[in-house]
Amino acid sequence: MVLKTLKRFLDFLSSYGLAAVLFVLLLLLTYLGTLEQVEHGLYLTQKKYFEGFFLIHYFFGKVPVPLPGVHLLLILLFVNILCGGILRLRRGWSQAGVLVAHAGILFLLLGGFITYRFSLSGHMTLYEGEQSNVVESYNEWEVALSSTAAVGSSKQVVLPEAQFAREAAAGEKTFNADALPFSISLSEFAHNSTPQPKGPMFETPAKVVDGFFLKALPLDKEQERNVAGVYATLTEKATGQQHELLLWGLQQYPGSVEIGGEKWNVDLRRAQWNVPFTIKLDKFTRELYPGTNMPKAFMSDVTKIEGDAQQTIKISMNQPLRSQGYTMYQASWGPQDAGPNTKLFSSLAVSRNPADHFPLYACIIITLGMMLHFGIKLRKYLRRELTGAV
Repeated sequence: MVLKTLKRFLDFLSSYGLAAVLFVLLLLLTYLGTLEQVEHGLYLTQKKYFEGFFLIHYFFGKVPVPLPGVHLLLILLFVNILCGGILRLRRGWSQAGVLVAHAGILFLLLGGFITYRFSLSGHMTLYEGEQSNVVESYNEWEVALSSTAAVGSSKQVVLPEAQFAREAAAGEKTFNADALPFSISLSEFAHNSTPQPKGPMFETPAKVVDGFFLKALPLDKEQERNVAGVYATLTEKATGQQHELLLWGLQQYPGSVEIGGEKWNVDLRRAQWNVPFTIKLDKFTRELYPGTNMPKAFMSDVTKIEGDAQQTIKISMNQPLRSQGYTMYQASWGPQDAGPNTKLFSSLAVSRNPADHFPLYACIIITLGMMLHFGIKLRKYLRRELTGAV
């Protein structure tokens, strides 16, 4: 009985019917997501329709309909192809091409999963003469707590947005770490906000820090324009004394408190990570269309520093820098309203994708499989024709 049930389940997972339903749902979600991004932007639409397992779509803006997310559908499609196109495929030379083509599709889906789980993307923005090995995220935030206890020594604890955003938006999230002489509680997290002064001109909420409070704003559909904000309460472990801070993503200086004779900085900033080399911007060049402020081309002359080795490289939109699994593209520049003598900065898009070449390899495998399959079919057809002619 158990074996019979397992066989039916396997038949269902490998069936053409399931594959057809999955493709129809993928087509539907792609269509709905394309419409949704017009109003809500690419980032939020991608999170809702393509990165989740389930979602609620409001047809005509009013009728809620639960739907599976693209993430779940692609997992089921992978299982469907694995079971039906690899494990249960009839063995034989005549099916070799089909087997290879299905393996290529699985390889393509695997590459998409690796990209989703392990890739990083951000930017490095530099003025001429500046150098850095720090990359900032476009979309994610983090709370960084740092203290310089003595000259040449420092301590830092970083709290990624994923660890506190949901709980702090609805209530409060508290963190304790052995490296910290205090616990930190984050509350009223807003993905887009602005600080406002307390006073008769504004409706003041219950929580005010140093005469200011956080006002939540509607989300901008361009995700990188949203500026996060959060309240932080630091509670000293030794005395129980509390220190309240208002943290905002664009504040000029981080919040600071002194605990146990040690000064601690608390900063809400774009998520950061380091690359294994340093980039120095030697020269930024932009070419404008005559009589306009529209850029015709822009490029960065940089020096890549790795230990004692230095390499001069030109980065443009169509000429990226590739090193140690990282790719750096010329993304933008600014300020956009710069005059003839204004100092310009260059913004380099930085990505690390372990599956960067998987789509190319997958297409090669699929092409070879199709060539093999149709080659076998052609060989059989020509043999029948020759046999019939004789």
